[in-house]
Amino acid sequence: MYSVFIVDDENIVLDGIRKKIDWESAGFTFAGQATDGELAFSMIQEIKPDILITDIKMPFMDGLELSRMLKKIQPWIRIIILSGHDEFDYAKKAISIGVEDYILKPFTPDELLSSLNNVAAVLDKERKQFSDITHMKEELESNIFLLREKFLSDLVLGTIDTASCMQRAEELQINLIAHYYIVSISEIHPLNNNPSILQEAKARLLSLVKNRIDCIAFFIAPDKFVSIIKSNSDTVIEDDCYNLAEAIEHELSKNIDCTVVTAIGYSVEHVSHITNSYKDAEHVLKLCNFWNKNRIVNTVDIKKSSDGLLSLQENDPLVDRLKYAGDGEIDNIISQYLELLQDNSDHFPVIASYLLVDVIMAVSKLIEDLGGNIKDIMPEILTHKFVDNAVQNQETFITEIRRVLTSILKYRNSKMQGRYGDVILKAKNYIEKNYANQDTCLHSVADEVHLSPNHFSTIFSQECGITFIEYLTTVRVEQAKKLLRNTDLKGSDIAYEAGFSDPHYFSFIFKKTTGLSPREYRNNETN
Repeated sequence: MYSVFIVDDENIVLDGIRKKIDWESAGFTFAGQATDGELAFSMIQEIKPDILITDIKMPFMDGLELSRMLKKIQPWIRIIILSGHDEFDYAKKAISIGVEDYILKPFTPDELLSSLNNVAAVLDKERKQFSDITHMKEELESNIFLLREKFLSDLVLGTIDTASCMQRAEELQINLIAHYYIVSISEIHPLNNNPSILQEAKARLLSLVKNRIDCIAFFIAPDKFVSIIKSNSDTVIEDDCYNLAEAIEHELSKNIDCTVVTAIGYSVEHVSHITNSYKDAEHVLKLCNFWNKNRIVNTVDIKKSSDGLLSLQENDPLVDRLKYAGDGEIDNIISQYLELLQDNSDHFPVIASYLLVDVIMAVSKLIEDLGGNIKDIMPEILTHKFVDNAVQNQETFITEIRRVLTSILKYRNSKMQGRYGDVILKAKNYIEKNYANQDTCLHSVADEVHLSPNHFSTIFSQECGITFIEYLTTVRVEQAKKLLRNTDLKGSDIAYEAGFSDPHYFSFIFKKTTGLSPREYRNNETN
């Protein structure tokens, strides 16, 4: 099913559209609504619907401006414009932005549903095209494409000088001119061993960025997609990077059985320094290779998590190994230890004790550099009793080594993924105090914690496991429940007290969340 979001400054229009279409029977899901463009922009950044239906004339931000901004950051979105103004200029602007349809008010539910079905047919056709990517594969393997990939690989790896770089870029019709650059690397992890997944991912991502003038992208490896974002403004380039990273995550996770981790390097000001941003992103990606879910991480995130993690002792091979290891690495470490033990089987207790102490020292160092203390985290492994028991025989040794390594990786992951606890706490406190204010939204909360909306949105969903909008809605619904239980306020008054701008939408969201209408909930609680 395709999700649909509606924007109109007239509640009667919103209410009519929402109620007069049987969404699920028609093959759609109703994703949400807003009464002005600014609020809608904040919500849509979080919800990421497939289709937007928007009025063209609204206060604060009109439908055309909303459409223009959304097409930049969520290029997959399909837009249907509603208007009571039969003016050709509006139609021309709408068409130039890339909207799918333009419907004049007043309209019937059947007219709107017909437009939605036409948009769905286009989306279905695109999905079908991606399932047959023979033509795309031929295009990818063409000589000009291979030359372009080779040049861009040389650029990010720093194996071409600036003069040659600019000349080669001109020959290949690649525009590198900008004031600022940031490189990101998106690593794709298929959830099974089907090789066609990476092939389809390649086709989808290159199609996603082909019309973007602010992005030069290519595959440096079958599972690694490199994007060079360029901008003339140092204030918007980070947001542009997060917009692209979220678009990549959305495109792949929604259509392909895979996860994707995107690492974002730092901003540089010269073409010759693009390689530095790439190496920074590569380092961030290496630090994140133990995650098995969608993530977007930049170099600031990593440094915020723990300066120690980036400065672990390089002269301890096991410490260095553990800071990057995934769960599968545990078996490799144990296998290498067993080889050493087999070569010295006559001295098993002695060699095993040496290896175990080496593990304990490495674990202690890693915990210390992550801001913890081994005596608080794993005190039992510091005792002679633990060592003596673990080296009794090979089976016990393997069991204890595995337990220690599993524990330290779990601890490392929790510290890495919990790096924004202070930001999340501040955001939640702000929401708790301001949920009743209808202006409380992604942008206002992001401003409160001094992050860009896109960066904050990514952090919140990754750290909390739900989107910002889902959390804010939950807080508002819970407050509505309290008011329904403990007061005699009318449903419309409760809607406004809980932060909803429209009582009808409040009732819709409340039932969608709880399974009961506000009235049914109140009756159940009082009885």
